[in-house]
Amino acid sequence: MNKFEPSQRKAGGAEGLGSKTSKGGFTKDKTLDSILNVEMVKEKSAEEITQIWNQYFSSKDTVYAVIPADKFDLMWKRAQNCPSFLYALPRKEGYEFFVGQWSGTELHFTSLINVQTQGENAPSQLVLYHYPDLQKEKGIVLMTAEMDSKFLVVQDAQCLANQVQLFYATDRSETYALVETFNHRSNEFKYMSVIAELEQSGLGREPRPGQASHKS
Repeated sequence: MNKFEPSQRKAGGAEGLGSKTSKGGFTKDKTLDSILNVEMVKEKSAEEITQIWNQYFSSKDTVYAVIPADKFDLMWKRAQNCPSFLYALPRKEGYEFFVGQWSGTELHFTSLINVQTQGENAPSQLVLYHYPDLQKEKGIVLMTAEMDSKFLVVQDAQCLANQVQLFYATDRSETYALVETFNHRSNEFKYMSVIAELEQSGLGREPRPGQASHKS
């Protein structure tokens, strides 16, 4: 079964990629062209593009992934029906809850307490950027992220990215049912159901540095 692994590695640079970064906040309307010379890599295979993407981001303090097209199709279809969900970050004492909200192909995260106190004005603390530019031609969707380092570290972002795969790309109907309940029957939703699912999957423990990996 195809799977993707949001990850952080240490390696060298890569051709075809730039170094544009956002300063003092998140990049608005962040395009793939601002990161990758799309025309340059169109002649390359999916495997070569994957290697370029991974090598470039391996030296960056961020989360990234190459997602199989069919996996992203499933996630995207579900995101249209269920654009938000509640995620839980394991902490030394208990869990911290985050709300993830899809906006186009971007997935914005902010802490639940921010949502409760600031509502629609709650600032994003992590954004996952998904790029389907090469999906039809190469069968892959590229993903990377930006985060507010005052609130989150890379391991937190890895954990949240893995949870997106767990809940939106799962083959288990019981797991995705939690997402449907949160969106369409919120009065029936139980926070502890998320924690139980995380602990069953192995994600329910304090994240540690290194490559994030999770089998769907």
